[in-house]
Amino acid sequence: MTATSDILVIGGGIAGISAAARLAPDASVTVLEAEPMIGHHSSGRSAAIFIRNYGNATLRALNAASAPFLMDPEGVSDTSLLSPRGEMLLATDEDLSSFDAYLDGSDGIERLSPQQAQELVPILREDAIAAAAIEWDAQDIDVDRMLQGFARKLRSHGGKIVTGAPVRSISRRGGDWAVMTPAGDFSAPVLINASGGWADSVAQMAGVRTLGLVPLRRSAVLIPAPAGHDINRWPLFANAGDQWYAKPEAGRLMISPADEDPVEPHDLWADDMVIAEGLHRFEQAVTIPVSRVEHSWAGMRTFAPDRTPVVGFAPDAEGFFWLAGQGGYGMQTAPALSQLAADLCLGRLSPLAPTIIEELSPGRATLNLQQG
Repeated sequence: MTATSDILVIGGGIAGISAAARLAPDASVTVLEAEPMIGHHSSGRSAAIFIRNYGNATLRALNAASAPFLMDPEGVSDTSLLSPRGEMLLATDEDLSSFDAYLDGSDGIERLSPQQAQELVPILREDAIAAAAIEWDAQDIDVDRMLQGFARKLRSHGGKIVTGAPVRSISRRGGDWAVMTPAGDFSAPVLINASGGWADSVAQMAGVRTLGLVPLRRSAVLIPAPAGHDINRWPLFANAGDQWYAKPEAGRLMISPADEDPVEPHDLWADDMVIAEGLHRFEQAVTIPVSRVEHSWAGMRTFAPDRTPVVGFAPDAEGFFWLAGQGGYGMQTAPALSQLAADLCLGRLSPLAPTIIEELSPGRATLNLQQG
């Protein structure tokens, strides 16, 4: 027997769960998640920080649109999902062009002297800092509280989450999308593709033109807090050339080599050589050696060719909706993108500017140009 809904969502990460929660008050919604739990892949392995100036102009607009919800997540949490952190950007002489490009068009960023940077993070080598700046308003995101809050909202409005349901086939039957999984068969007139690194594979199964989405590995480790330092008030601090970044995490220091290696979508693990190279680059910027790694992991960041998310109905397939390509911005843009997805699916007017909606469209000129 086939379970029917108004809307089917493939993918139980923050993108799919938040969109489904926004839709559930006005439509019957079912989320299909391949893993035994929601948020297993990218959503559960995020660095979890809200940075207003992170990403291109379109993404910065989405960050701004998401901020009010993250501060006052009505219907998802009783308190703010944000807590103070700050993000400090550090440049060597070789990174100055990247540093200047990041600050171009930014808002709320304060330049620092090397001495001021070292006062904030005492393990930094002052002689390795050619330039520095800080975004004081960058804040940690409580990822699990946001994900679980959206899931509760979805269920409270009658929405369903089916786990252990990897998609085996997708077909079009009488105006509906029919999806077969080991957990049962499902159908709906609208199918939302929020499957992260698998989004192009899902489209291919549905006979929809793929978009050239590329999953990239991002690795990280936890090391003990440097001896003699209280790191809890340190900001996230990062190399402007995307060579590494570091962030206090539950009393330890999380370090990422900021890698972006193309991978086939799967349950990723950290590559020892990538980690070793990243830690070496980190050690060139600080006064401490990395003597012990307590834990390592990796997640996927999936990008469209123009590195802007893809949100909207496919131009070549009725009822097929793209919600993919969030890259490293999925957590901080989820409030805005989920609201946009719900508005477009339900035919409502979006508060986002029409130019932003067009820049996110799967039919946008820049995406078509790069796809040929």
